[in-house]
Amino acid sequence: MFDKLMAAQQKAEEIKKRLDTVSVYGEVENGAIKITSTANKTITGVTINEEFLKQADKEELEELLLTAINKALASAEQVSATEMQASAKDMLGGLGGMFGG
Repeated sequence: MFDKLMAAQQKAEEIKKRLDTVSVYGEVENGAIKITSTANKTITGVTINEEFLKQADKEELEELLLTAINKALASAEQVSATEMQASAKDMLGGLGGMFGG
C-alpha cells in the first residue's frame, strides 16, 4: 500500500512538471490583449496590440486585462483538471487489484 502512495505522489510531481511545459492562452478583443500562462497557472506573457493600446483608456485596459487573465487561468484549470483525472483513472485502475477486483 505504501508503495502505491509513493507512486501516486511521484506521478503527481510528474504531472506538475509536465503542466509547467503546457501553455494556455486568454485573449480578448480579437487579440488586442493576449495572456500566456502555464497549465500550472503561472502567467508567462502579456501581449498588447500597439494600435489597441493607443486607443484604449486606462479603465478599458484594466478591465480587458482582467478578462484575458481570467480566461487564461480558466484554461489552465481545465487542462490541469483533465490531466489529474486521467492520472487518477490510471492509478485507480492499478489499485483495483489490491482489493481482489
